[in-house]
Amino acid sequence: MASNRGVVYIKPGVVEVQSIDFPKLELGKRKCRHGVILKIISTNICGSDQHMVRGRTTAPEGLVLGHEITGEVIEAGSDVEFIKVGDIVSVPFNIACGRCRNCKEGKTGICLNVNPARPGAAYGYVDMGGWVGGQAEFVMVPYADFNLLKLPKERAMEKIKDLTLLSDIFPTGYHGAVNAGVGPGSIVYVAGAGPVGLACAASCHLLGAAVVIVGDMIPERLAQARSFGCETIDLKKNATLAEQIESIVGAPEVDCAVDCVGFEAHGHGDEAGKERPATVLNSIMAVTRAGGSLGIPGLYVTGDPGAVDANARIGMLGIRIGLGWAKSHSFHTGQTPVMKYHRQLMNAILYDRVQIARAVNVTVITLDDAPRGYRDFDKGAARKFVLDPHAMIPA
Repeated sequence: MASNRGVVYIKPGVVEVQSIDFPKLELGKRKCRHGVILKIISTNICGSDQHMVRGRTTAPEGLVLGHEITGEVIEAGSDVEFIKVGDIVSVPFNIACGRCRNCKEGKTGICLNVNPARPGAAYGYVDMGGWVGGQAEFVMVPYADFNLLKLPKERAMEKIKDLTLLSDIFPTGYHGAVNAGVGPGSIVYVAGAGPVGLACAASCHLLGAAVVIVGDMIPERLAQARSFGCETIDLKKNATLAEQIESIVGAPEVDCAVDCVGFEAHGHGDEAGKERPATVLNSIMAVTRAGGSLGIPGLYVTGDPGAVDANARIGMLGIRIGLGWAKSHSFHTGQTPVMKYHRQLMNAILYDRVQIARAVNVTVITLDDAPRGYRDFDKGAARKFVLDPHAMIPA
């Protein structure tokens, strides 16, 4: 029998590479004729994975992690018409049937048919349908004709470090920028310089922003943002966010803002190091001009066992909604519908309109090095760790 290995969540702070079942074209007890099996070329560690590994979700022990997948088709179900064995494909982290009302409206992040518990599903993620994750050597992908983006085979491996980011963080960062209304001449604030925040900042440049300001507390991440033309704000300083923005653009406000941090946010200034889950949402309302929009791709959950208080444990935060109402802000939240953007972003990569791997500092490691990658990422490494299970990525 063919072998397979994957990164498995054991307990808070611990992941292991273990032998796991080789995927089959099956869904429960029935054949999955619309699915394919992929030999994984690249699969990335995401900040959303890190929330689970820290024990900040209700993820079960034994979950195979990973929702950022690029692979080569090695087997296709009998109902797969347009994806062929040998194709190299990007897998949206959203699992979508392509048949329900939401999918037909382009809302693939909230498909109604792939998760019995709630709208929306993803590979290897808590409460997202129980699908096996892709931080592994092989994985099964359902509804292949609808979900998969076929990459140009002659160029895919040449650009694989960029193209691997199409499964999640590049579209997610771009979605945050689009929802915030970023366009030519915009002055935008991006909260968080992790991989999604850096991808968002690069997306803001792609959309024509005049000034992109990135805030974080980790010097290495701020340096990474500066490396491709962003202004930066050190949120550990005692100066307020508005004061630091004013020192850059001459006014204490921006046109729009994006929350790329989510529910494990920490306080600014004197409260740096203390968890304050509503900090980012309140701070971006404070500095965004009246009539502006807020993109919120940062993850917020309905269950957080490690939260600072009883309200936060169920996702209830102390948000100053009155401030947002008074300023007529628009709020845009939820999973990114990757398929809405990934083809266009693929072209931006292929035709050198963006160097997204450079922006997020892609660092390729082996599957066996995944536990170290999780530890380094948890310490705030200014890197996007990409796993190479079969040693296929060019040096």
